[in-house]
Amino acid sequence: MAVDLAQAATFANLAARDITALRQVFETIHVESCPTSYNFHMHTVCSDGQLQPEALIQQAIAIGLKGFAITDHHTINGYRAAQDWLNGWQQQYPTKPAPRLWTGVEINANLLGIEVHILGYAFDPQHCSMTSYLLRHAAVEEDYQAERVIASIHAAGGLAVLAHPVRYRRSPEELIPEAARLGIDGVETYYAYDNPNPWRSSVAQTERVKQLSSTYNLLNTCGTDTHGLSLLQRL
Repeated sequence: MAVDLAQAATFANLAARDITALRQVFETIHVESCPTSYNFHMHTVCSDGQLQPEALIQQAIAIGLKGFAITDHHTINGYRAAQDWLNGWQQQYPTKPAPRLWTGVEINANLLGIEVHILGYAFDPQHCSMTSYLLRHAAVEEDYQAERVIASIHAAGGLAVLAHPVRYRRSPEELIPEAARLGIDGVETYYAYDNPNPWRSSVAQTERVKQLSSTYNLLNTCGTDTHGLSLLQRL
């Protein structure tokens, strides 16, 4: 059993960094994808969320998610705990469908003179380029610049995405072209800015971001940005 668990953990770690599979998912994301098929923005008690990682993965299974990522701020501790629990669950129930879990993190960065959040996915958390971004606090100086954050995620084999681009003090029409120039891979297109219940992507903001993502040939992602006790809501 110990050998089986070790092999399962190795396979899961490799799958969590499968950038090709994740890119294919992002290329098919649409307005109905979140929150019951895919969800790429959620937090646990390891940063500023209320869910224990184990409770989060149990909800993901109950909802029937196909794929997701835990994006705690500046840490992957929540991802690690959830992945460990999921490995054990899959060993216990090998015939039951399980969601695909990718590595994820949310990083504070400076872009055009304001603070934005950049989501990293499918990266190798052991890569040296990610060290300063997984210390449970924001990076400083050069490491705080969006260009460096994006380059570091890429160096670790991951994809970089601009989170909730209509929430900042500068417009998405300013931020997205600059992020694209710096090499960003995608934008969080489907996002609920007014925290509705039930969750739904904000129509006007989504259309603005979709137009820009199309113009700059960027991937589209979706997420609830869960900080509360339900993966189907933000708060």
